[in-house]
This record gives sequence, C-alpha cells and structure tokens, in this order.
Amino acid sequence: MEQTIDPTLGPVLARTGDERAVLTSFLDFHRAVLLRKLRGLSDADARRRLVPSATTLLGLVKHLTMVERNWFPTLLAPEPGDVYLTSEEDAVASFLLGDQENVAGIVEAYERACARSRAVAASVDLDHVVPHPQLGEVSVRWILVHLIEETARHAGHADILRELTDGECGAL
Repeated sequence: MEQTIDPTLGPVLARTGDERAVLTSFLDFHRAVLLRKLRGLSDADARRRLVPSATTLLGLVKHLTMVERNWFPTLLAPEPGDVYLTSEEDAVASFLLGDQENVAGIVEAYERACARSRAVAASVDLDHVVPHPQLGEVSVRWILVHLIEETARHAGHADILRELTDGECGAL
C-alpha cells in the first residue's frame, strides 16, 4: 500500500533536503502551527487569559514577532532603529497587549516579521557568525535551531490555550 504525504507538512517534504531546507521547513511549519491556533477565534477569545501568567494566544504571537525581529534582522541585517532587546522587562512586555491590538494586526505584524527573517536568513551562509550581546558569537545555523525551539515551544503553549478556549487541539 502506497503511503501518501500531506503536502502541508514541509518538514516531511524536506526529509531528504539539504540542511537549510530541513531547518527552514521545520521553522516555517511551527510558525504556521502557531497561526493556526488563532484561526476562527474572536479578538476577545484570542486575548483571554486562561492561565495565572499574562500569557494569551494573541500575546504568544506578539512575543514571537519580537523574537523574529530580534534574532534575524537585528543581528544579521539591522536597519536604522533596530535595537536588540535583552532585558527581562522587554521579554515580559512582548507578551502584553495594548487595548487597540487585535488578531488581524498582530498576525500581519508576525507574517511581516517572518518574511523579513526568511529573507535575511536566506541571504547568509549557515556558518556565518555574528556577535551577540549576551552570548558572544552565534552562527546563523544556531539562530535557526534556536528559533525552531522557541517557536515550537510557544506553539505548544498555544495549543494548550486553544484547547482551553474551545476544545480544539492538534498541529493542523
């Protein structure tokens, strides 16, 4: 019996690809999973606090928008005004939502940040090393692996929050 592969699963399609294809497909998969957690939710549901911390579905996406900007463009191809955020206060604030922020705006900002990250990451070799304000030096390979870990971890948080919201769970 021939096994079929769901074409939406980039990591499966890249299973024999080169290192960059594998890394970027896993990162893009987890980015997409995160956004799927918001699909069909109202702004109120996406903002709802369901755990003791300030973590919300929408706040997770806002936080990962900051993470995308921090790691790829700011470290590898900074533009005027780009500042690498390093404090605990910056990290906590990246989850907090302003009164006017909504699903559409935060999703749009996240998609723009991911597109910029993809372009920047694609423009440099995996072995390219840059200074990091806290870690010394990091390679593009290390940044990609770190972003896979960070995005996957928060996608898991989002899955739990979505399940608590309306019972829906799973990667797809």
